Amino acid sequence: MSEFKLPDIGEGIVECEVVEWRVSEGDMIVEDQPVVEVMTDKALVEITAPEAGRVTKLYVAQGEIAKVHAPLYAYVSDDDSAGDDATQDGAQNVAQDVKQNAEEPVEGSMLEPLEAQPHAVAGASRQHSSSGEGEYGRVPASPAVRRLLREHDLDLAQVPGSGKNGRVLKEDIAAWLTAEPSAPSSGQPAQEIGEVRVEPLRGMRAAMAKRMVASASTIPHFQYGEEIDVTELVALRERLKPRAEALETRLTLMPFFMKAMALAVAEFPILNSQLSESGDEIRYLPSCNIGMAVDGKAGLMVPNVKGVERLSLLDIARDIQRLTNDAREGRVAQSDLKDGTITISNIGALGGTYAAPIINTPEVAIVAMGKTQWLPRFDDAGQVCRRAIMTVTWAGDHRLIDGGTIARFCNLWKHYLTSPETMLLHLS
Repeated sequence: MSEFKLPDIGEGIVECEVVEWRVSEGDMIVEDQPVVEVMTDKALVEITAPEAGRVTKLYVAQGEIAKVHAPLYAYVSDDDSAGDDATQDGAQNVAQDVKQNAEEPVEGSMLEPLEAQPHAVAGASRQHSSSGEGEYGRVPASPAVRRLLREHDLDLAQVPGSGKNGRVLKEDIAAWLTAEPSAPSSGQPAQEIGEVRVEPLRGMRAAMAKRMVASASTIPHFQYGEEIDVTELVALRERLKPRAEALETRLTLMPFFMKAMALAVAEFPILNSQLSESGDEIRYLPSCNIGMAVDGKAGLMVPNVKGVERLSLLDIARDIQRLTNDAREGRVAQSDLKDGTITISNIGALGGTYAAPIINTPEVAIVAMGKTQWLPRFDDAGQVCRRAIMTVTWAGDHRLIDGGTIARFCNLWKHYLTSPETMLLHLS
């Protein structure tokens, strides 16, 4: 029997939370098969099997904390079990189960395309009892169904299964969600009024709490607000949008915000700097790596687009699209979370107008952008006209930046956004 120990994931991480086991004790596994998902304070990480064999023990329960270099699960490899007749018989039985499952086109079977169930396990499932629980006490349900349950904050035991051996199907979840609100829960007692629900603060939420406390308590913040007329920018984006879509790229306003910011940073490099830990040196950074706050599956994440000053609008848009999709799935690479130099928080995407953001240390500035609103304004002739107005609120580190610096920087950024054609003079 071999023990698989939680590897060193890097970035100084010493522990992580077990989010979901993809296998049960007794399951057969193959090399590179996803075995377990763990959550660090930075990202969701999928751990795969190092070799084929049979899982004999899971050391850390789902929802519990696993330590780096401590045993995560035990298994008997195919080589070790080659002479074990009992193990061989068990493997043959599992293979037979796989064959039977493949012949039955039930929901969650291996006949489903892998794209439809990204959590599909290559190992075989065990036979389940009529009580709705399998040989290892697990209610039968496909990974796709388990993911759907998580999305609706449901427990697997709540939903009665109508499939073979009590298997829970997608139709069962739909029926449960559309049932009468007063219908009693089959798996949990009704929550009493006033009952307090407690859950541990872990993973990215715990990391965010620590970072925000450290930032708010060690950095002297000051705020600066401005109003930006983005009427011409909105019109330009609408003209360019079909061309971008023809190149399979979704063009939002964010690439323009980022490109204009990188151009403004070139004139005000202090906005792209960091203060040394000793507090006696200013480090001016060579690349403008602009972070964007994303409300992802695993909590707030701030991936960043590297080297914005060197990228075209289309390149920036593609990076934004990739990072947003990854963040919403909770699978952002650690390299995409590192080395940010300045951050944009687009609170307007959720409907907000104003915000007072907290700096993402060790950066020295962050801007919160509100939603764009069509509002009446006076033109140069004094006539009332309809304009697209967006409010922005900056937070700056008062150890390095003063009000005059942030005002001049914001005015230049605003100029590029109000008259986007002027950016052409500075594009290589």
